Amino acid sequence: MIKIISLLIVIVALNMNAYSLENEKAQINWISIEEAEKLVKQNPKKIFVDVYTDWCGWCKRMEANTFSHPYIIEYINKNFYAVKLNAEQEESITFRGVEYVNENPGERRSSHNFARALLQGRMSYPSVAFFDEELNLITAIPGYRDPKAFEPLLVFFNDDIFMEQPNLDEFISSFEGNIK
Repeated sequence: MIKIISLLIVIVALNMNAYSLENEKAQINWISIEEAEKLVKQNPKKIFVDVYTDWCGWCKRMEANTFSHPYIIEYINKNFYAVKLNAEQEESITFRGVEYVNENPGERRSSHNFARALLQGRMSYPSVAFFDEELNLITAIPGYRDPKAFEPLLVFFNDDIFMEQPNLDEFISSFEGNIK
């Protein structure tokens, strides 16, 4: 009887450990903008773009705090195609039939033309950008946001609230989210 109970305890512990490891591995399903463009044509969904650089401390903090939060991960994966864009990458990007390049690859802080287009020349990191289901840029928003402050942005654009109530700050001030 003791062996059976011991065996059951081991099985339960292993299952709990496997469940814990599975949940720890949850992350945003990042893809390229080219992949997102193809997927939108098959299954329309908005696109969320995280515009970052390797040297940006606030970008790293947003990755560690905001983009690792379980609710944010679940919400983005469910409602958006998520794109992670290094604003200084050297590789070219083709989006909507236009090729974008980094004109000065290898030079310090040389921004990519696609990042410049998304951010409309206001190179601030981190920034996030949202596209609609027809691949049109809705807007780009600069700055770090913790998970609680980031949730209303996702809802504002995912639920098309921006079309009826264009004042994001007003929406945020009355927003009651799921992150406490």
